Amino acid sequence: MKNIEASVDAVSTQEKKSVAAVAEEEIEEEDCHQMRNEMIFYLREAPEYQISAVGEWCENSRGDIVSEADTYFLHVLTGARCESVWSCLTGWSEPGEGQEKWDTLCERIDELENIGQIMCDEESFEV
Repeated sequence: MKNIEASVDAVSTQEKKSVAAVAEEEIEEEDCHQMRNEMIFYLREAPEYQISAVGEWCENSRGDIVSEADTYFLHVLTGARCESVWSCLTGWSEPGEGQEKWDTLCERIDELENIGQIMCDEESFEV
């Protein structure tokens, strides 16, 4: 029978946690650049009907996104921050056909997929 020497190296769970913690600290210490994109959604058949939206996020020096994007709309008259596209029209309305076009614009924006990505990447977007 041959005598075979074997060596096993194990890293304790404690050490694994501390390595992960160090890596996390390095990420936190990394420079974060605040990014902002302001864009406009407009109605295809009536481009004068527009709603502004904003996307804000942080990127590290390599261009990696390090925080989830904060997206919101701007009120049509006041420019105040609005969490939904419909609240952009709160306290203001345009009689008749004008109101129908605003409603159409809001409905189409509401139906968009990947709206957060659009708000961070585009300058304008036709709906």
